[in-house]
Amino acid sequence: MVLLSPSVSALRRLLIICEVYAEAHGLKYNVAKSELMVFKVGTKKPNFVPPVTLGGVALKRATEFKYLGHVVTEDLKDDKDIERERRALAVRCNMLARRFSRCTVEVKLILFKAYCQSLYTCALWVRFTQRAYNTLRIHYNNAFRLLLGLPRYCSASGMFVDAHIDNFSTLIRKKTASLMHRVHESANSILNVISEKPDCTFLRHWMHVHVHVSVASDRQPRYMK
Repeated sequence: MVLLSPSVSALRRLLIICEVYAEAHGLKYNVAKSELMVFKVGTKKPNFVPPVTLGGVALKRATEFKYLGHVVTEDLKDDKDIERERRALAVRCNMLARRFSRCTVEVKLILFKAYCQSLYTCALWVRFTQRAYNTLRIHYNNAFRLLLGLPRYCSASGMFVDAHIDNFSTLIRKKTASLMHRVHESANSILNVISEKPDCTFLRHWMHVHVHVSVASDRQPRYMK
């Protein structure tokens, strides 16, 4: 369960409501697994945050937290979640290459689609450096080469076209469009705020994915906004 609040006092009120509900229903929160995160506003970071307690125990403050498999950080940047996906992709790819090396090309393509094209929560990536994004893209290309036994320096665009497989950019656009469509069609009032607000960060990024490809130098990594 996640509680979001604009202030410490409001968060304390929410926790009191949770404690009252838990006591009335014979439940108890696990304080050891509960954490507090304070999101930065631009470059501003509070020097002191008053203690927030749950069941009389002060919650530990965290700088990052994995929620439903997605890494959330206090600066709201997605580099660490992209790195999580890069590691997961490397593990899956090595497993496939080791266990199914003798399979036919058709079988390998099916396995690649099933295990290497998930890119979990990639449509939520909004603020990241181009370096982190390119590293994942290169690993995606190399995973395909490794599984199919292709030369390391063969054309990435050519090999995907020949195999009728989506390249990295196409895959990101499809997953972004899918999430965007589901948000627009949702009856949830919170999601409606996102879909109906033109200056929403997510909405602007989703449109950006389809109309522009950002280029950033390695010396000055730029964040997608």
